Amino acid sequence: MDRAGKQASLAELEEVFENSGAVVVTHYTGLSVAEMTGLRTKLREQGGRLKVVKNRIAKIALKGKGGDAATDLFSGQVAIAYAEDPTVAAKATAAFAKDNDKLKLVGAVMGAEVMDGAGVEALSKMPSREEMIATIVARLTGQASQVAQRINAPGQNLAGAINAIGEQAAA
Repeated sequence: MDRAGKQASLAELEEVFENSGAVVVTHYTGLSVAEMTGLRTKLREQGGRLKVVKNRIAKIALKGKGGDAATDLFSGQVAIAYAEDPTVAAKATAAFAKDNDKLKLVGAVMGAEVMDGAGVEALSKMPSREEMIATIVARLTGQASQVAQRINAPGQNLAGAINAIGEQAAA
């Protein structure tokens, strides 16, 4: 790779580390092209990407994020999975790693936090951003309907009492 290519790759990786929710670091030694393509496709369907990176360029792109723990993740044949939603890359890579022993989850960089393989597994079990938003909306909607019912309850009770008095007077 020539100097211009390295600078372009560095700029792209800097953008990835800045704008991604989480960057999952994996070792892909032994994976076939078809298997890598399958993982890329799975990630792309969920809004993520997979990129094979040069370790030295990735370490420079980190710019001190996570300290030595983050730079230690980049050794050997490394591919990074990333997406805007922090859970997407973790879920896709963890699911793929369960089915394929050749993909190893090394860790992840999420902002200034650095996780090991177990941290990536834990992140993969968290609900996605859309699931969390749906849960919050459902709870707020449910509470709003309960508030409306409680506000209307005294009026309904009063109307029922007036109706009962009217029926007794008519009888």
